[in-house]
Amino acid sequence: MTALLALIRKDLILFMADRRALMLNLLMPILLGAFFGFITGGTGSKDAAKIEVALVVQDNHPISQKIVKGLKEEASLSVKEMPLEEAKAMVLKGKINVAIVLPEKFGELAGAALFGARAKPELPVFYDPSQSAVLAMVKGMLTQQVMQSVSAEMFAGKSGVSFLDQSMQELEKSSQQSPDKAELRDFLGSVKKFQSRQQAELAAGKDGKTEKADMPAGGLSMPFTTKDEAMIAGDAATSKYNGYAHSFAGMSVQFILFMAIDAGIGVLLARRLGLWNRLLAAPVGLNTLLIARALSCALIAFFLINFIFAVAVVVFKVNIAGSLSGFIGVAISFSLMTASFGLLIAAFGKTPEAARGISVFATLIMVMLSGAWMPSFLFPQWLQSLTLIVPTRWAVDGLDAMTWRGLGLEAALPAIGVQLIFTLLFGALALWRFRKA
Repeated sequence: MTALLALIRKDLILFMADRRALMLNLLMPILLGAFFGFITGGTGSKDAAKIEVALVVQDNHPISQKIVKGLKEEASLSVKEMPLEEAKAMVLKGKINVAIVLPEKFGELAGAALFGARAKPELPVFYDPSQSAVLAMVKGMLTQQVMQSVSAEMFAGKSGVSFLDQSMQELEKSSQQSPDKAELRDFLGSVKKFQSRQQAELAAGKDGKTEKADMPAGGLSMPFTTKDEAMIAGDAATSKYNGYAHSFAGMSVQFILFMAIDAGIGVLLARRLGLWNRLLAAPVGLNTLLIARALSCALIAFFLINFIFAVAVVVFKVNIAGSLSGFIGVAISFSLMTASFGLLIAAFGKTPEAARGISVFATLIMVMLSGAWMPSFLFPQWLQSLTLIVPTRWAVDGLDAMTWRGLGLEAALPAIGVQLIFTLLFGALALWRFRKA
């Protein structure tokens, strides 16, 4: 135990003595965590970013004007009218996500196509190919506005009255005799009666007691409204999503793994300089050397993750909303996994230069698959399942569960268990390799 404690103390003193490396290990994850947390929503107090949409209006029909008005009133859209060529250039350069074109006679043709009388008009939409998810959202809102505007005009607008009159005249002139003709005549007659009543109510304002603007405009609309509620454990009035919690978890995992790389490279440098052989020549066994190295690395990792999250709690209002003991358990298990990962690098690395390149690549892949850089739901489904074999995925998920998700200790146990399994696996492989060498 005396030799073990002395070796651990030596590693801790060497780590603390390098002030520049210490400051980088402390500041870099905090700065990057703050940056990623800010761009992903921060504390949730700021408004969500709007989708920028270019709108090219080439039609003055009342239906098209209603569509323009409806799109501009969408809370999640920032609509800018501009000429066609300018809109296409803005989308091509990535300055705007989507450009919508309302071509000439779109309103007239869309109204006629509502009852299937004519061919459906095309509505060109130009989009940035890197924003396919945004395209789906914009098309959904566009569909709502087009259906609502077209149906409102056809059931209660002047152009709808004209279209129905024209359709009924054409139907009467038609020589075709079929049950469908009679049913269509009855349907159009019912719509015309509805139009007449709507026009009368709008003109009279219900005997002058209601303003014209307050009267119903008719037409199809969404038959429901949504009630959004964020699913976060704890008091809904005080618990809010904090984007800094996830970003600090991801950056902590990344930079602590980089610290483990430095620890493993340190063993290779000591072996190159002969210091490793001198320690083995002393009355200190190989197991003692490896355990001391692993424990010192784990202590440093545990100190770093607690310091980083302490800054997150004080400065960025991150809350350990879940189990505190679960958070400590995840931090300890991740620290032990990090230490065994450092030993694995030292055991299989032939030279410091080669080991650094391979280990940095492996670390970046593990961090990317953990969802630290981008949300894991953006991955293909097969990749989301595959990331469950990566220990960093469990570390990030465990820290998320104990911070902004506000879950209990039982949610931390799987993350702790999986990381301890990887600790034993990495440690066993490292010990086998060291003994073989």
